Amino acid sequence: MSTLLLVVIYIAFVGLGIPDSLFGAAWPAIYHDFALPVSWGSFVTMIVSCGTVLSSLISARVINRFGTGRVTAVSTALTAVSLLGFALAGNLFWLCLFAVPLGLGAGCIDTALNNYVALHYKATHMNFLHCAYGVGITLSPYLMSLALARGTWRAGYGAAFAVQVGIALLTVVILPLWGKVGRLRAAGEEGEGQGAPKTVSPLSLVKRHDVRLACLVFLASVAIEGICNSWGSSYLVNDRGMTPGDAAGMLTIYYVGMTLGRFFSGVFANRFSSKQLIGFGQVITFAAVLVLLLPLPAPSAPVGLFLVGFGNSPLYPNMLHLTPRLFGADLSQSVIGVQMAASYVGALTLPPLFGLAAQHAGFWLFPVCLLGLCAVILTCFGALMRISAARKRA
Repeated sequence: MSTLLLVVIYIAFVGLGIPDSLFGAAWPAIYHDFALPVSWGSFVTMIVSCGTVLSSLISARVINRFGTGRVTAVSTALTAVSLLGFALAGNLFWLCLFAVPLGLGAGCIDTALNNYVALHYKATHMNFLHCAYGVGITLSPYLMSLALARGTWRAGYGAAFAVQVGIALLTVVILPLWGKVGRLRAAGEEGEGQGAPKTVSPLSLVKRHDVRLACLVFLASVAIEGICNSWGSSYLVNDRGMTPGDAAGMLTIYYVGMTLGRFFSGVFANRFSSKQLIGFGQVITFAAVLVLLLPLPAPSAPVGLFLVGFGNSPLYPNMLHLTPRLFGADLSQSVIGVQMAASYVGALTLPPLFGLAAQHAGFWLFPVCLLGLCAVILTCFGALMRISAARKRA
């Protein structure tokens, strides 16, 4: 029973990934059709990001009231409606309008399912859950490329809508399973159970030193991902002298590193603890940044980017899995909402700020910035583990 539910959760996470890379793949065709400046795509992506931040902050109250199953089903349906809206949109106003439910739905799905898996399943499942997200984020550009080959980006959004509707219907069909698995958990067959969930305001949580440390870990880790995603190719071109075509190909190695990092983290989660996997990963990330900083030949840069992706990728799922153990199962939903809001803030703000800095000072700042973020993660994670250990001793 719990295995069947886990499979559906994996599928729902595939659906979560589908919209995330679809817009970027479609935007070159969209702005041409609508006769818009290329930079105006940022309006849509920022609205989506703001929606995810907002829904993450209010998710605990919504999920604790209506339940993970209902919130997942409704939120998945919201994202499906948004994709249909994008397919039918006639101008930028409608794209921005449908970006609102897309962001709200995605944020609720993300926080609800991450907390549920953290409470009910082992760390290996959390890591593979985020591999499932990678499947979705890889599938959508492929769907869009097929649609563009036939002449219209609208068909790509239509295909994504069809997939998302199927996933939404599946989440509705399995609604009774959530309660049954919850009763199994209460009987001790799944999860650890530490009391009924509490709804705590985000403002109250961020007053806690340990919550702020956890939020900084998430913010810095996601900022590393965002800066590599947005500026990795520019760094290879401007600082390492590669051609744009070669740089784009070499950046693919970074994504391979991310995927393999999550996969092997899932494989070894039964042998090592989440704390150890995060620690091993950050040591690899730190060494990778040093490779980028040293005056080595240009071919070493893609190797460094691969290792950055490989080392940093286990942090996100394993920190989420640690949340109920660090803060208690009763607070985990509220804390995860705040942590994920911090992640979205990091993804929304730090890559553009780095771009401005690099524009004025140069892309030699790329590894320096990654080193600073890596230092923030190591410092804050170490302090968080010391606080946790002191509580256990007390």
